[in-house]
Amino acid sequence: MVRVAIALAAGLAVTLGCLQASRAQVGFDRRGGDYAGFPVPSNDPAACAARCDREARCRAWSFNFPGPERLAQCWLKSQVPPRVEDSGSVSGVRGAGVIEPRHGTREFSVDRIGGDFRNFEVAPDPLGETCKTVCVGEPRCRAWTYLRPGYQGPDARCYLKDRVTPPHHRPCCISGVER
Repeated sequence: MVRVAIALAAGLAVTLGCLQASRAQVGFDRRGGDYAGFPVPSNDPAACAARCDREARCRAWSFNFPGPERLAQCWLKSQVPPRVEDSGSVSGVRGAGVIEPRHGTREFSVDRIGGDFRNFEVAPDPLGETCKTVCVGEPRCRAWTYLRPGYQGPDARCYLKDRVTPPHHRPCCISGVER
């Protein structure tokens, strides 16, 4: 009886570990195996994941964020290639959806609209680190939003906020609350 319980618990742990590893993740690409590619006007990786879910041939997908010289792009795949780190991509397997990473107080795919007291151009950064650092050093700053390049023009921008506003799900942005 004890052996059966241990075997069931071990099997459950392995299954949950496999499910966790198969979720879509921001910051990874799956290169190769493409059978279709198309622009994503909404600039939302969830649209790419949903398209894969609807197509029987699709086993995996990759989404490339828009950039200064390119539109957001979705790549559907007939196989499941290994994932490779790429800060400008999101990828996953069929049925996984999109799981945003967690890095401390950073809020991925969150825009905190309003409360801006200053905004400026910054170098592209997959974590919005420059924006966070400037906010921490600015006594008036309570929150910040980093806008990825290609969403409202070719350049990345940082928005510093003197008040904390409600979060809104938008793939364009990375936000954080500092005070």
